[in-house]
Amino acid sequence: MGNVVAPPSASRTGPGTGRRGRGTPLAIAAIAALAVATASGGVIAALTTEPTEPARSSDAQPAPNVPPGDPVNVATGGAVAPLRRVVPPDVLAVGRGSIPAAKIKKIASLGRVRDVVAVAGGAVQLQGRQVNAFAVDPSAFRSWTPPGTAKDSALWEALAADRFVVSPAAAEQLGLARGTRYPVIGRTMPNLMMGGAGPFGLPGIDMLVSGSSGNQIGLVPNVAVLVNAPGVSPAKVVQAVTKVLGPGTNVVNLHEYQTPGDGGRPSSYLDLYKQAATTCRGLSWTVLAAIGQVESDHGRNAGPSSAGALGPMQFMPATWKAYGVDGDRDGRADIMNPYDAIPGAAKYLCANGAGRGGKQLYRAVYQYNHAHWYVQKVLSLARAYAARFS
Repeated sequence: MGNVVAPPSASRTGPGTGRRGRGTPLAIAAIAALAVATASGGVIAALTTEPTEPARSSDAQPAPNVPPGDPVNVATGGAVAPLRRVVPPDVLAVGRGSIPAAKIKKIASLGRVRDVVAVAGGAVQLQGRQVNAFAVDPSAFRSWTPPGTAKDSALWEALAADRFVVSPAAAEQLGLARGTRYPVIGRTMPNLMMGGAGPFGLPGIDMLVSGSSGNQIGLVPNVAVLVNAPGVSPAKVVQAVTKVLGPGTNVVNLHEYQTPGDGGRPSSYLDLYKQAATTCRGLSWTVLAAIGQVESDHGRNAGPSSAGALGPMQFMPATWKAYGVDGDRDGRADIMNPYDAIPGAAKYLCANGAGRGGKQLYRAVYQYNHAHWYVQKVLSLARAYAARFS
């Protein structure tokens, strides 16, 4: 039941460029495509279920007839096999639809790649919130989770019994109780029992269901791939996988993922917007999020634009020289790096008085892009973010 935001225009020019034109404010529902709309605030963009008819109660509607997939699809259940090994995932790739089997096999054949697993997935509604879910074979997938979770046989047995399991963050934030049934809204609306909670080690993924439950809900087959490549730089694996899958796929280096509570750097665009806003007193993170959505769809279209703007916040190189920030303290201010670009945008807005609000905020956003329709669109989206995340 996820929502997809249309990619931003290729003519986007970024801060300080004076482009004018017309635009249409996006609906609040479009915000669901933000990469951080899940309970754990991960870096994976909101997944989508396949377009189908509206959800109906599973009491009145049988599970949909989903044709069998190729051998790389997740299995549909069965007894839980003993844990024989732990496979630390290095890279997670999530597509906007099913990833073709040929591409999955090509990833598996990349040099130094040892293991690959493809899973079904999608965004579902649980307790009134959008949650990203994977449908997995408990026997096979448990080895891809953190050791403590992998060893929790009761968790995987519950999953094999067609109960769902969630991350601890989702369990707490959604008020879920083990042994209680909840409607899970996707293609259909089955009432599934919560079987337990445990960390999955996957940013933005808060729910696991069995293959049969995933088929019933309407999760997209082969929408995500986990890759294990021991002894290889994860950044190089990301590059190789991205080359195989092409544009429109979100490929994440899982070694870079740490939750802010662990003292690591922010793990999501939402966290980045919030953190960057603290550098400018009076500036709301919602303004940065709105600009990030309009400019690049939260990094999905990082340019270059037809005018030469670059990065998730679409800076012109000359403007970046004056306002670029080394947000991740790696020794350079990288216009393409969201850890640098988002605080750079906060710095630019702050220099133009955005922290003072009111008319000054309007002027600051206008300086970012010289078009009144642009300012109105950004401020409208900022209000929508505030309403959604209040």
